[in-house]
Amino acid sequence: MLSSRDLALIAMFTGVIAALGLIPAVAPFGGAVPITAQSMGIMLAGAILGSKRGASAVLLFLALVAIGLPLLSGGRGGLGVFAGPSVGYLVGFPVAAWLVGRLTEMIGRPYRVPLGVMANVLGGVLVLNAIGIVGMALVADLSLIKATTLAGVFIPGDLVKAVLTALVAVGVHTAYPGLIPARRQPVDETSRIHA
Repeated sequence: MLSSRDLALIAMFTGVIAALGLIPAVAPFGGAVPITAQSMGIMLAGAILGSKRGASAVLLFLALVAIGLPLLSGGRGGLGVFAGPSVGYLVGFPVAAWLVGRLTEMIGRPYRVPLGVMANVLGGVLVLNAIGIVGMALVADLSLIKATTLAGVFIPGDLVKAVLTALVAVGVHTAYPGLIPARRQPVDETSRIHA
């Protein structure tokens, strides 16, 4: 059961993802899938809120897009966006947020930037792009190799977003340390035997 604090955090991060859609998208080389800042919002949701709340924020965002709110970069919204070449990325958004969040929870407090970057790269870059590439290939009738080549333009920017996300997350977790659980200390078996 989600607390009122959880619901407020989910709503706030839904707003953060929507606000990042105000930054203009770039479609390099006339690509069918634009480069947007919203994938950083996906990483932020997982890195700051954890797996369940992060994925919930993204699912709320996608529900608002589906009912027609123009929250995607470029003012796009409605069910039609789920039939376009970006569908794999949209489907991958909650998966990426959940995975970034889960890895962040496994790392635990205190949040550490190098491990945070690794969690962001794994969930928010590799997994998100893998799902996005499959979606692009299916909808745009491309081979996986061609779709992967087209998606290659996203990687440098995604890596920068992964680092920026970790830097933002460490500041947030320092100010609000209770957002993710503390790291579990290994159990000393010899002390358990003597207890």
